Amino acid sequence: MRKKKRFCPYCGKKLIDIKHSGKIRLYCPACKEILYENPLPAVVAFVTNEVDSKILLVKRSEEPAKGKWCLPGGFVEADENLEDATLRELYEETGIKGKIGEFVGISSQMSDFYGKMIILYGFKIEEAEGEPKAGDDASQVGWFSTKNYPDLAFASHKELFKKFKEMLLE
Repeated sequence: MRKKKRFCPYCGKKLIDIKHSGKIRLYCPACKEILYENPLPAVVAFVTNEVDSKILLVKRSEEPAKGKWCLPGGFVEADENLEDATLRELYEETGIKGKIGEFVGISSQMSDFYGKMIILYGFKIEEAEGEPKAGDDASQVGWFSTKNYPDLAFASHKELFKKFKEMLLE
């Protein structure tokens, strides 16, 4: 779990808690600024095997949820859009390249590890190319049936996976 910020990132003075808009927020009395802590955007990719309609999952090699299965994905960087982040994360974790397809949905969850809310966007990947191999923060990759797959590490992944399965039925 991340530690609470104690010092202003601009002037280095000690932060205090104040009530603002009905919430407790960090405040720098020297700068007279509220330190807003916004949600972290993240993305996941839904890659299916056209031959037997299985979905690609990765086993995490890092905390949070080390050793558990999840959808390939990660955080959006400041200089990229959601689609580019999805393709980058997919390639970093699995070695798979593809094109952005249909938008699956959006989910969110609080993260004790990162100390903020994470907003998760999911995209289906079209024209996936390459042989999947574990990379970046994945220790393993695997194809799983959408009816028989391991418990997913994160509530937001579970919610988006449910939406994805509903899309397949349409």
